[in-house]
Amino acid sequence: MAQLTYHVATTLDLFIADPNGVADESVFLYADDGGDFFESVRNYDAVLMGSRTYAYGFRYGLKPGEPSGIAQAVHPDLKHYIFSRGLDFESNEKVELVREDAAAFTRRLKNEGKYQNLWLCGGGLLAGELLRHQLIDTLILKINPVLLGDGIPLFGPVKQKLNLKLLSSKTYDSGVVLSSYQIIYPS
Repeated sequence: MAQLTYHVATTLDLFIADPNGVADESVFLYADDGGDFFESVRNYDAVLMGSRTYAYGFRYGLKPGEPSGIAQAVHPDLKHYIFSRGLDFESNEKVELVREDAAAFTRRLKNEGKYQNLWLCGGGLLAGELLRHQLIDTLILKINPVLLGDGIPLFGPVKQKLNLKLLSSKTYDSGVVLSSYQIIYPS
């Protein structure tokens, strides 16, 4: 069964973007990780994204149906699954538009044996839905030393008590902390 990792940048108050959906250098510290993020992207077989996370790339020239900029730069073979009922483009060998129920699709994807490591890139609504259905195995949080006060929450509106097991933690000179956790779901 494939493992699904929610690997995302967040603020200390657990927002993955500001209220306008901005998640650029005005919110997060992208430098000073020694290339760890790009190296980790190479370890994923496929990426899952919500429509707003995917469409954020349109601001930087991404066209509907194209792989994200990160994938094009560091992992050109990374398969993309974009969950949206509002976007409209033809699926292709690199980018598949998924209009069906996110939890049911992700459960099948994890079980079919095609992939080992799946990356949930965002957004918060998709992450919350997959968490609610106990489909996220690991959290990797790039915690930035920033408090936004408001924005897009890590898990959207989903609020659920879960235990986490710390797998690793690394601190960078910028104050960013990269922490990895295994999610412990109730039996």
